[in-house]
Amino acid sequence: MSEKNRDGKRNARERLATERAKQKAADRRRRTLIVSASVVCVLGLAAVIGIVAANAGKNKASSGSGPVVAPSGALGKDSLAIPVGKDGAKSTLTVWEDFRCPACQAFETRYRSTLHGLTDAGKLRIEYHLVRLIDDNTNGRGSLHAANAAACAQDAGRFRDYHDVLYDNQPPETTDAFADDAKLIALAGKVKGLNTPAFQKCVKDGTHNSWVNKSDQAFKDARFSGTPTVLFGGKNIYEDQTLTPEKLRQMVESAARG
Repeated sequence: MSEKNRDGKRNARERLATERAKQKAADRRRRTLIVSASVVCVLGLAAVIGIVAANAGKNKASSGSGPVVAPSGALGKDSLAIPVGKDGAKSTLTVWEDFRCPACQAFETRYRSTLHGLTDAGKLRIEYHLVRLIDDNTNGRGSLHAANAAACAQDAGRFRDYHDVLYDNQPPETTDAFADDAKLIALAGKVKGLNTPAFQKCVKDGTHNSWVNKSDQAFKDARFSGTPTVLFGGKNIYEDQTLTPEKLRQMVESAARG
């Protein structure tokens, strides 16, 4: 074999070896990229799952589909009533209300001083039931969030004061401002000792949302005509067009005398 042929074969083998080395290197890079891409996909999927789960938790809390947590001191069937006044009071007023309801605000504005005076004197106990009637009519969230915040205030022993603040700052019925938890927390600043980290967490977590929904369902099951529904001795006295704060006071004081 000539020297020229031997050189040609040697060069061919060297080129083949070089090509094989390049192919192996390319294969290693491709495998590395595939593995890296798989890791990224897994991590990305985990992140997406985490985000979905977190949002699902938030939506669950926001919608009130979580566990039913009654506020501290709630009483009655299914612990749906928040009491204001002394246990020994001879009279009980049952009020079904919605913090977005203009008629509820009108009732509170007209009767507040009378109700405060009678409860402070130990002659009357009021049992408040919170509903979300306006939310249902407007596809809103403010009635639910405000009722939850009021229940959070009950946990802190500040229900009546915060209850009054909500009505004093009630937005127009067409404006769902109470859906903003930040607003509800800011309003808590008007009640001494209420705006604490515990209250803020309770509001943001929607701790009592499911309880509010259960109360709302009880309202619907009772087939009441609207809010406010104000019961005294089992009778809806707010439907009585002759009712006045003075007449209510006389009814309560008469019961107190026996």
